[in-house]
Order: sequence, then C-alpha cells, then structure tokens
Amino acid sequence: MRELFNEVLGKKITLPEKIEKIVSLNPSITESLFMMGLGDKVAAVSAFCARPPEARSKRKIGSYNTVNEDILDSIEPDIIFTITGYQRQLAFDLSKKYSVYPLELPTTVLGILDMVTKIGLAIGEYEKGRSLSTELLGRLLHLLPGKVDYRPKIYLEIDLGGSVTFGAYSYITDAIYLLGGSNVYGNEQAEWLQPDLTRLNSVAPDIFIYEAKMYSDFHKEDLERLIDSRGWRNMRFITNGTYYLAPGPLDFFAHHGPSFILDTLPWLKEKLDIYQSKYLRS
Repeated sequence: MRELFNEVLGKKITLPEKIEKIVSLNPSITESLFMMGLGDKVAAVSAFCARPPEARSKRKIGSYNTVNEDILDSIEPDIIFTITGYQRQLAFDLSKKYSVYPLELPTTVLGILDMVTKIGLAIGEYEKGRSLSTELLGRLLHLLPGKVDYRPKIYLEIDLGGSVTFGAYSYITDAIYLLGGSNVYGNEQAEWLQPDLTRLNSVAPDIFIYEAKMYSDFHKEDLERLIDSRGWRNMRFITNGTYYLAPGPLDFFAHHGPSFILDTLPWLKEKLDIYQSKYLRS
C-alpha cells in the first residue's frame, strides 16, 4: 500500500500500489485519464463526463455533488477523484469511507498542467502524467503571442443555469491574458460572478463571447435574439462583427481539461488574431 498526502483534505490517503479501479466525478479529470491511455481503468464517472466520447459509455454514478453509494460499494474503487469548488464538501463526506483524492480547481492555465501531473502521481502513473502535461505545455507555448501593444477587451458569458462571467481567480481570465486579451471582469476578486450587464455600456468590450448551456439547442440566431433583447445593437463588438457563439453542445470554456488547451485556446487565439488583423494592424 501507498500513503499519499492530499493538500485539500489535509491528511494522508491510503492507496494500493497498483490502481485498477478509478471513479472520476469530474469531467476534466476523466478526460485527462483517457488521454493518458487509462480509460480501461475508469470504472465509473459522473453524468457530466462527456469527453472523450468513450467516457459516455462508462457507468454513471452521480452528478457534481451526489453519488450513489450502493453502486460505489459494488465497484470497490481504489481511488475516487473529485475537484474543489462545488465538489469540496462531497470530497470531505466521501473521504470518511473511501479513498478520495480531491484536486484543486485550476485558477490558471498552468494549473491545468499541474492538475494533469497530480492525477498521474496519485495513481502511480508518473511518466504518463508528466508526458501529457509536457505535451500540453508545448501546445500552450506555441499559442503565446509576441509583444502585445493593445489587449482587446473581452466580455465572456456562460449560461450555467443563469448568466455567469469570470473574475481574477479563474483559468479563463488567465487564458485571455496569456493570448493577448483582457477580461473586462478580470480585476474582480472572484472566480465567477453574475455580471452587471448595464456596466458593459461604459466598458465597451471589443469582443463578446457567449457559451450556451451544455447540451442546449442554442444557435447563432438565438444569440442574435439575445443581443436584441438586451439592446446591444450599438455595442462596439456588434458594429465590428466581433461577437461569437462558443462551439457546443459540450462545455467549452467551462471545461478545464486538456481540451481547453488543445481546442479552446486555439479557437480563442483565432478570434483575437482576427481582431488584431482587422482593427490594429490595418
């Protein structure tokens, strides 16, 4: 057996030398495990674990903060992965009976790499964790811009059962900055917050990005209706044509797994490059 200290729980966790049965209650951790080639060891996942497509066929054991303990007992997992934030209390509750390893919700893009490495460490797959993290770092470095003379102001909104945007303590704000932009709510002392939409008139964002609720049937014409309902037709991002619907139907920005670096960041960089080319380099 191994003993591994977990910073979130503040105690040592006893784990087998060889991990064979993993339960992941977080979509980003599930994606990371599959990308390490460990999908065969994943015994069960949450209802929201949809990446990669193979994860959807795994046994569903709960949601973000609920777990069917009868199923959990029948699986007898070697380790259960959770994330902090919304799942913090769930991790403490489950740790009274099971070997739970909660990971920190990333506040930076590099925090995503740290999460991937820690997953590998927890399950004793040191090489696989570090290899995936190194690959992601290389992709990230390739995306970084050179000298930034002006940072386009971005307003990003996600429907998480209501309008949500992100403040200073978010990997999303960090990603926008790394790629040469500026989050209009980036100085708010919060991870996420409900936006004051009236404030946007004075801020005058250069770019607007909207992410619809996961699995919703939301299209560009729905975004146009949303803009009309808010009286935004005179906003700078409308007149410039720099407003975008994030690709769906899965979480796109609201997902902090490896695909955030592989898919979301290149998409965001493309939008920033369009702005730079049209309005700053002409």
